[in-house]
Amino acid sequence: MSEVTVEQVADAMYELVKATKGKKNLKAMDLTKAMIQQFGDAVDKKLCKQAIRQLIDSGRCIYSYFGGSYITLPPEEGQDG
Repeated sequence: MSEVTVEQVADAMYELVKATKGKKNLKAMDLTKAMIQQFGDAVDKKLCKQAIRQLIDSGRCIYSYFGGSYITLPPEEGQDG
């Protein structure tokens, strides 16, 4: 496997957040651990941090705070669905 890009990690994180929506709240560390498990040595904490930043900046995910800092999907108000 060639080098993993920030975009690939961000997409994988987004899919994980989407898959666990309503079942489990994921912290940044949960996502980082999952990506290291999925991609192995191709990713590190720094790359995961960049991917999370990209998800937040693009609006695909948001931080929500309830007893801790979690990464969730933004509320769906006003969206077709």
